[in-house]
Amino acid sequence: MLKTVHIQPNINTPSTHKVLIIYTGGTLGMTYDKKQRNLVPFAFEQILRKVPELRDLACELTVVSFEKLIDSSNMKPEIWIQLAELIGQYYEEYDGFVILHGTDTMAHSASALSFLLEGLRKPVIFTGAQLPISALRTDARRNLLTSIEIAIAKQGENALVPEVAIFFNDVLLRGNRTRKIESSHFDAFHSENYPELAKVGIHIQYNHKAIHEPNALDFLKVHTKMDNQVAILKIFPGMNERVMRGFLEIEGLRGIVLETFGSGNAPTDKWFIKAIQDIVERKIWVYNVSQCIGGLVMQGRYATSQAFADLGVVSGKDITTEAAIAKLMFLLAQDLPETQTKLRLAHSLRGEMS
Repeated sequence: MLKTVHIQPNINTPSTHKVLIIYTGGTLGMTYDKKQRNLVPFAFEQILRKVPELRDLACELTVVSFEKLIDSSNMKPEIWIQLAELIGQYYEEYDGFVILHGTDTMAHSASALSFLLEGLRKPVIFTGAQLPISALRTDARRNLLTSIEIAIAKQGENALVPEVAIFFNDVLLRGNRTRKIESSHFDAFHSENYPELAKVGIHIQYNHKAIHEPNALDFLKVHTKMDNQVAILKIFPGMNERVMRGFLEIEGLRGIVLETFGSGNAPTDKWFIKAIQDIVERKIWVYNVSQCIGGLVMQGRYATSQAFADLGVVSGKDITTEAAIAKLMFLLAQDLPETQTKLRLAHSLRGEMS
């Protein structure tokens, strides 16, 4: 069930745009309950009390709120699909979309939405906050108001940012290039392998060269399937064969994001190589990504990764783990021929890798 609130601009601020705000939950929409002495969700119908500046924006706003708000730790593919379908339902009616989301899994959700919304030509901006909207020094108001500004920004008749992005603490980042790296500072998100789409100060300075330019013939196609029979395996010094074998023999497993050292390196123990060989032969995809925040996988650069290239492990190059797991879920749900799946894993679909 969804709750809907319509916000009209002031009479002196003519409405020129329409933005749909989707509130899923998260810190942004919390307030302090003095009786319970903890944070609880506030009724989003009261958003104007918290952010009266919304009426001064030259746009008509519709806020759609999940009736049962979601802690982002409970985010799952079913909710990603629900969000994609909601955007598809209102796509023609609104100029842009702002998704209010908890920070912990925001990069996962932004990555997933980038794959589910093929042919996107309008902004889908994720944002949230490190402090609740009721807090004195909250970052919630600024993040919300600026996200709306970006969602309505146009260049001529076209949206200025026609892609899924994350706005947080004065920077706009491509959603599927972003990782949360801070839990206690306002600059929670970084994109090490791709430049900022915009930097916000007195003015919003857009990096036009970095922003996706859609094909003039693109039209929105909403995908509604993801396959979560996947896992992430992080290699570490001292990993033993029994642990790895147990992990790789999970029933129904279809794909693994393998987090390796540095530029894609892994142990060269015979048992380790044999375990990888066995799983590839079982037609389970192995997607090699780096544990490093920046840089990329270069299979075969060192002897420790040459075996991967020989066995058919797919290099994720400079993709993030968050984008890799979402991409794997997305592609496995398409039931493509093996050659097509491998081709799409190895190359960029939505700007998620170089």
